[in-house]
Amino acid sequence: MEVVQAISKRATCDRGRSGCVIARNHQVLVTGYVGSPVGFPHCDDVGHQMKKLLHEDGSVSNHCMRTVHAEQNAICQAAKMGISIDGATLYCKMTPCRVCAMLIINCGIKRVYCERRYHAGKESEEMFMQAGIELVYKFNETEQYENQ
Repeated sequence: MEVVQAISKRATCDRGRSGCVIARNHQVLVTGYVGSPVGFPHCDDVGHQMKKLLHEDGSVSNHCMRTVHAEQNAICQAAKMGISIDGATLYCKMTPCRVCAMLIINCGIKRVYCERRYHAGKESEEMFMQAGIELVYKFNETEQYENQ
């Protein structure tokens, strides 16, 4: 988790400075952090691209859509470098979102270790359970940040 925290300092969205490490057999394979796609403007430079998401229960949450999530960037890094992450463990700041959870499942990752819970992470937790992926939290509390 110390490596995750170090990698998260490279993130270019001050709203969700998050990092990700994918490792297997105690060997770091790839890392990723929150940031815009290559060549696109960053939140830190031009501001956030906020969108509201309406959930099935009627609740609304706010999300910055300018960035690629740390988990997605780590998975992309593995693909670009030809590194298999099948059977690996993913370490991250909070419960991966639904889209990240789907990618994690399809990559064959077997364990996800999070520092804290994500306020909209219930669906991901259920998906991991159904897929047989071990989900571990360092702290049993929800990550708090501005404009959730």
